[in-house]
Amino acid sequence: MNKNLKLASILMLAAAIQGCAVATVVGITAGATMVSDRRSFGSQIDDQSIEFIAYNDIAKLESLSDNTNLHIVSVNASVLMIGQAPNTYLRDLAVKTVTQVKGVHRIHNQIRIGSNISITTQSNDIWLTSKVKSALFSSDKVNAKDIKVVTENAEVFLLGLVTKKEADIAVDITRNISGVSRVFKAFEYI
Repeated sequence: MNKNLKLASILMLAAAIQGCAVATVVGITAGATMVSDRRSFGSQIDDQSIEFIAYNDIAKLESLSDNTNLHIVSVNASVLMIGQAPNTYLRDLAVKTVTQVKGVHRIHNQIRIGSNISITTQSNDIWLTSKVKSALFSSDKVNAKDIKVVTENAEVFLLGLVTKKEADIAVDITRNISGVSRVFKAFEYI
């Protein structure tokens, strides 16, 4: 075996081992999150199924897939719909489509009428989400693992199974973060 082939083989093996390590860490982290989640394991699976089916059903409708920017988040069968639609007809069609997904108990329709947000705004939303999550994780008054944070056009949406007190604390923390224009609660109380 020539020297270059040996070196290439070693590098590929090292990359594969490193990739396995990353996959293991991701798997362990996801598993730990699922175990510590207040939702039952079955509810977590149902929520993933609701999201997958909803996205698939929306993608089947060309008018929605081509003209809207929609995001769907399900927590305990309570679905948050955010994004943009150019008119009320398409917004209502999206909501009707997701309402028909088996297992959906409640819809929080927060789809805004208007143009799709820019890449710059999307990047800012990612930054705001990380700031909110960091602030929640820094607090000793709430368990940030119980709160899902979603940001769209500087509006922050909070979801999860929490106590009323935890919800109030999470909203107060989020409200005081620079750049947040509005906080929307989509919690279920325990």
